[in-house]
Amino acid sequence: MSADRPAIESARAMNATALRAMAAGDFGAARETLQQALRIAPEDVGLWLNLAGSCRATGDLAGAMSAVEGALHLDPRSFMALLMKGSLLERQGSIKQAAQAYRPAVALAPPEHLLDAATVQALRHAREVNARYAEELAAFVASQVGAQRERGGSAEARRISAFIDFAVLHKQRFQQEPTDFYYPGLPAIEFHERADFPWLPAFEAATATMRDELSQILRDDFRDFVPYVAYPENVPLDQWAELNHSKRWGALHLYLYGARVEQNCSRCPGTMEALAAVPQPRMPGRSPAAMFSALQPGTRIPPHTGVANTRLVVHLPLIVPPGCGFRVGNETRSWQEGQAWVFDDTIEHEAWNDSDRPRVIFICDVWNPRLSQTERELIASVVAAIDRFNGAVPTAKL
Repeated sequence: MSADRPAIESARAMNATALRAMAAGDFGAARETLQQALRIAPEDVGLWLNLAGSCRATGDLAGAMSAVEGALHLDPRSFMALLMKGSLLERQGSIKQAAQAYRPAVALAPPEHLLDAATVQALRHAREVNARYAEELAAFVASQVGAQRERGGSAEARRISAFIDFAVLHKQRFQQEPTDFYYPGLPAIEFHERADFPWLPAFEAATATMRDELSQILRDDFRDFVPYVAYPENVPLDQWAELNHSKRWGALHLYLYGARVEQNCSRCPGTMEALAAVPQPRMPGRSPAAMFSALQPGTRIPPHTGVANTRLVVHLPLIVPPGCGFRVGNETRSWQEGQAWVFDDTIEHEAWNDSDRPRVIFICDVWNPRLSQTERELIASVVAAIDRFNGAVPTAKL
């Protein structure tokens, strides 16, 4: 039962008295005062935490743990309670249990600039304990599993390896987080297996033709490339503020919002011929999408997610100087000219060009191969109906 207002005020006054006693080093008096306050206001998480602190200061670890559990009973997601629980378990020598308490504390931690110096130090220590625990767990599991980790085909081995990394806390789990459209039942795969795209070798075979056509376009030094990020002034930019309306990430669009950009397509007949064999989605005002994507020296594309998990994204690298990289979820790769890959852009991804030369790749979208023809047609119909109802032109690209 919640305390009435006079009782709450009385409990707050007792808490202030206890804090003064703790500051003076009289933790016994503070403990007695806090126990009295909790009899009046047993639902006050702060009182439980202060009681835990006073018990810990007097060496009563059991009493401190009991008070922490009282706080967690009221608020299981209390950052300070979880952090203190981990600390108490560590002092008792229960290192594995301490790491398991520290883990949610680290996940729930507010930014360090909002914490006092002692809490920042405790949080950093918690991260270290958690990291050592993960390393020791991974080493133990590896010693038990051994060569079994590599059993099965390449796709199976990749999944087994990822399962182990997640289970031993080596890697963060990244989920599909489409900004607009989520289709259930499609697996979250960072980079898809090449075997799922039988047209890929023929598409890669056009690399030289595509690079030649790109070279002719680049004789004008990116003049016809437009900023890929082009949000209006009245929308929140978040991570895109630095690149908005900037040619540091530029695009020469061949298909934009589902429409051919004729003045660009006419300059790339070989590229368009290769693209014609790619199973691209057909959604009026949405897709297909295809472009030459140029990332200028010293430019980073911040972590972000794409529009819909119903389609995947293809990269075919054409000009890639050293120092360029790409991350999807937990996996980081370097582009190799002429070697394409297909990835799920609804999983967090980012790119960078740390070289002193531009990086240019060809990008297009494809249907997720796990969708049947019926599903593809229905998805396109649903998206088109939504756009008609809203009466708005979509503004999201790849």
